[in-house]
Amino acid sequence: MNVTTQDFEKLFEESVKQKALNPGQLVKGRVVKVLRDYVLLDIGFKSEGQIPIEEFRNLDGDITVKAEDEVDVIFESVEDDNGLVVISKEKADALAAWDKLSQAEQDGTPIEGLVVNKIKGGMVVNVGGVKAFLPGSQIDLKPVKSLDKLVGKKYRFRILKLNRAKGNVVVSRRSVLEQERESAKHELLAHLQEGQVVEGVVKNITDYGAFVDLGGVDGLIHITDMSWGRIGHPSEMFQVGQKINVLILRYDAASQKISLGYKQLVSDPWEAVKDTYVPGTRVKGKVVNITDYGAFIELESGVEGLVHISEMSWTKKVKHPSKIVNLGDVIDSVVLDVDAPSRRISLGMKQIEPNPWEELEGKYTAGTKIKGEIKNITDFGIFVGIDDSIDGLVHISDISWTTKVKHPSDLYKKGDMVEAVVLNIDKGNERISLGIKQLEEDPFAKACNQYSVGTVTSGTIKQIEGNLLILDLGSDVEASVMLKDAVAEGVKVGDKFEAEVSGHDEKERRILLSYKQYLKNSQKRDFADFKAKQGESRVTLADMMKKE
Repeated sequence: MNVTTQDFEKLFEESVKQKALNPGQLVKGRVVKVLRDYVLLDIGFKSEGQIPIEEFRNLDGDITVKAEDEVDVIFESVEDDNGLVVISKEKADALAAWDKLSQAEQDGTPIEGLVVNKIKGGMVVNVGGVKAFLPGSQIDLKPVKSLDKLVGKKYRFRILKLNRAKGNVVVSRRSVLEQERESAKHELLAHLQEGQVVEGVVKNITDYGAFVDLGGVDGLIHITDMSWGRIGHPSEMFQVGQKINVLILRYDAASQKISLGYKQLVSDPWEAVKDTYVPGTRVKGKVVNITDYGAFIELESGVEGLVHISEMSWTKKVKHPSKIVNLGDVIDSVVLDVDAPSRRISLGMKQIEPNPWEELEGKYTAGTKIKGEIKNITDFGIFVGIDDSIDGLVHISDISWTTKVKHPSDLYKKGDMVEAVVLNIDKGNERISLGIKQLEEDPFAKACNQYSVGTVTSGTIKQIEGNLLILDLGSDVEASVMLKDAVAEGVKVGDKFEAEVSGHDEKERRILLSYKQYLKNSQKRDFADFKAKQGESRVTLADMMKKE
């Protein structure tokens, strides 16, 4: 083999160069070829170097090299078992990365990194080819429930601790987020104005409202500003982490308190209520709330009307609205009244059907006799069924002319059939007054005719009531006479007593008697009788008195 002078010089240069490189030295290589699994590089040796293709992928997984590119690598040894020079791009990248990390630590500048995997206490992050530790407390502004979802994602980090000698790097993503939040907060507050619509993220939900992160500063949507309609709890409308648009209602720069509105982003439905819900209009709605006094009906989102308990039935005595309707029921009703400024709509359910009281008024006139079943007994009277669940009341005072009824249950029981007379129909108050005693003639009225003023009558002393003598005249008729007027001693219950009628006590239903008047008129009657028997006798009243 003939070796020329030129060839010899080239071999000599390569030999000198190979002897000049030391393991661990940084050199430049030229990309010869990019293959599927590795990249061939020429660093000026007699043989080429081979580096795995994975060392040329960026954080996005893309190949970042092509033929003829110059690449920094670390020289490790002259040749391996395959006769190839041993070089490493990964170590060269790490060397450059350490310089970059050191500079970032000094400047406090954030750097980009790829979350590789999770480990005990935190996660491993690739920052420019160097593996760094990300503590769990430094991952986010708030605890992260699932770390797995962060693996394979790129974020910006700040260097907390760096020890190049030990190869130890600790990074923080939270520090970067705090700085970003603070910057966003100042930017937001500088341009924040009432009436402005901004985007935010629901941060927390309480019983009284929802806190929204507007980008470094929180605002509160009070439950009353969430919807024009009824909501029981803010969680019915929002979820933590939900992105929403809100309206700035009030902003206090001194305290940095922000009141937000959500319902204000749409028009108030009550503005059109007066034109939509005209009294007399039949409407349909859902029962959304039940109270002791009625049921609230949702007519549309944000508009409710009240069916008062008195407007639920023409005939039933509704004790509680829940006996008629249930939550969630869809019912028909009629608009009775609209007060838009007060946001009130009065509805009626019974108005869907004809008013039976109007028909009843024409059917049962005063004096009409009816027969019905006793539906209920109270202290003040009995309720008698008349027609289609309509009950009439026989007041305790209209049960008997003569018997003083202490309680209706002493004479009747529920379910008894009784006859009565219609006394009055009050359509406005939905009441029918009935009477049982009116089936018969009032014995006291009859007695008043029988015992006219001046009539002399007698009866048996029934009882002594204070300064009164109570007499039984028979036929359930009582009379009373003043005890001091009786001018009698030793009178007792059971004695016969005669006196003159002086009047009638309609309240106590008694004939009033006077013994004094009886004596005075008795003498006149005796004298008149005497004169009638003696004819034209000259005997005077004085003579008659002496004779006696």
